[in-house]
Amino acid sequence: MKVAIGCDHGGIDLKNTVVAVLIELGHVVDDQGCNSTDSVDYPNFARSVSSLVKDGECECGILICGTGIGMSMAANRIPGIRAALCNEMFSAKMSREHNDANILCLGARVIGPGLAAEIVRTWMTSEFAGGRHQRRIDMF
Repeated sequence: MKVAIGCDHGGIDLKNTVVAVLIELGHVVDDQGCNSTDSVDYPNFARSVSSLVKDGECECGILICGTGIGMSMAANRIPGIRAALCNEMFSAKMSREHNDANILCLGARVIGPGLAAEIVRTWMTSEFAGGRHQRRIDMF
């Protein structure tokens, strides 16, 4: 699967961890930046990753900022994007199974690299259940 990833200056270290997990799982990573600890505007990276997912160039995306909140808010402004901020595995699993989330948001200052790796593994291996959940998504 091709996965778009992006972060702001607060998420670089965690992005590197997540990229390694994605590669370990056999995915192709499209890294949209950022690549420095210099202050940047997170909405630019949310828009870049979300556009790749929306246009079908990547099957899904992962966004990382300090809390994950800003990235999720920015990504969810784009029609067709269902970004889920997840801080543990159950929410990650349910965001895919019940909500067909196409972007995972993580907070680098909220979770550590070990937990982030497990969340990513869970999110990437969970599948949308469809059925009544599709009906609800169609209501958006």
